[in-house]
Amino acid sequence: QLQASGGGSVQAGGSLRLSCSASGRIFSSHVMGWFRQPPGKEREFVAAIRWGRASTYYTDSVKGRFTISKDSAKNTVYLQMNSLRPEDTAVYYCGMANGLSYAEREYRNWGQGTKVTVSS
Repeated sequence: QLQASGGGSVQAGGSLRLSCSASGRIFSSHVMGWFRQPPGKEREFVAAIRWGRASTYYTDSVKGRFTISKDSAKNTVYLQMNSLRPEDTAVYYCGMANGLSYAEREYRNWGQGTKVTVSS
């Protein structure tokens, strides 16, 4: 199971760091992903990281502002979010996939999510 935390309310231009802790083992073949669900919209891909190689992937709207990283010793994935915008407001979830994918259906072990609110 995955547990996301670190959300909160910030003003536009601010920063937050989200954490996603895994209770079970993460294998080098796994990909950890962050998704978000804005109010009234579908869940969408944000970023992903290959657990073994640490290769990273981002949706275009967050490139240059968000950074995904991992701490293997802590079984934790982070999402550093800088220069936040009101359109980043959403509930953020982390998931685990067996390989690289941008599709929600390929991920599992979703936690309860953490809410991020960015005010203008």
